[in-house]
Amino acid sequence: MGSPLNITLFSEDSAKASFLAKKSFQIADSLNLIFSDYLENSELSNLSKTAGTNTFTPVSPALWDIVKLSVEASQKCNGTFDISVGSIVKLWRQARREQALPDKTILKESLQSVGYQYIILDSTNYSVKLSRKNTSLDVGGIAKGYVAQVIVDFLQQKGVEKALVDAGGDLAMTGKDWHIGISIPNSEELMHRFLVLQNQAVATSGNMFQFVEIDGKKYSHIVNPRTGLGLSHQRNVTVIAPDGAKADWLATACSVMSARKALKFIKSMPDCELLMLEIQKGKLRKWQSKRFESFLTVPLAPGSHNPFD
Repeated sequence: MGSPLNITLFSEDSAKASFLAKKSFQIADSLNLIFSDYLENSELSNLSKTAGTNTFTPVSPALWDIVKLSVEASQKCNGTFDISVGSIVKLWRQARREQALPDKTILKESLQSVGYQYIILDSTNYSVKLSRKNTSLDVGGIAKGYVAQVIVDFLQQKGVEKALVDAGGDLAMTGKDWHIGISIPNSEELMHRFLVLQNQAVATSGNMFQFVEIDGKKYSHIVNPRTGLGLSHQRNVTVIAPDGAKADWLATACSVMSARKALKFIKSMPDCELLMLEIQKGKLRKWQSKRFESFLTVPLAPGSHNPFD
C-alpha cells in the first residue's frame, strides 16, 4: 500500500520469533493484494471497476470487513473520512509527480463520484455495490492500521506477549510499556515527552512525508472529501485507540475537522484520545482531549526549556 512495514516481537525462542515474523509479513502481503489501489488487479481495484454498473459484487471476508468498517466510520464522522475519494487521491498523486495542482475542471468532475452513502452493502451475501459511476475506493486512511492490528492479533494468538507493528507510522501493539515519540509539524524533531502505551494503537496523520509544495504552499496527501483539496494546514493529529483501524481512520477524520469539532467528536469515541499540534503564524499550538495527558511521560524538570511541549 505504498508504505514500509516493521514488526517487533519478543520471544525466548529465536526460531519461533523468526517463523512468526515471516508469517506476519505473509499476512501483510496477502492483505496488500486485496487492499492496495496501487495494484491494478487488487480486489479493491477490481471492485472499483464495477462502479455504476448497478451490480453487487461478492467480496472476500477481509475486503468486506474493511469496507463495512469504513462506511460505519464515515457515518460516525459525517464524511470527513470517506474511502470513496480514490479518484481524487489519484489526482493528487499525479500533482505530486508533476508539481502542479490538479486541473479544476477534472477535480470538480471527480468530486461527483465521491460519497460514502453510494457504497451499498448487502450483509446477507457479503456483497458491495458502488452505485455512482466512476467511484474509486481508496482505503489508505484505514488499511495500514487495520493490517497492523491483524498482525498483532495473530501474534497474540500464537502466544506472543509483547509485539509492535508499525505500518507506515500507524502502530498497533500488545504488551506493556511501549514508549512512542510524537513528531512536531513540519519538523523531524519529537516532543520531549513520550506516549507510554499498552495493548493499544496509535496513529499520527500529517504532511511531513507525503505532500506537494506548489507556489510555496504545502498540500498534504490527505484530501478533504467535500472539497477535493489536499489539506494545507501545518498540523499533526495523533489518536490513541483500542485498535489500529480505529486509530488510523480517526486520525484522518480529525485532520479534516477543525480543532474544536475534532475535540468534541473524540469525546463520542470510547477509549480514544486526541492530540493536535499545529503551526499557526510561526507558533506551535496544541489541543488535546482530557485524558491524553495521562498517557505522556512526566514533564521535564523545572527550569528546563521545551518549546514543543
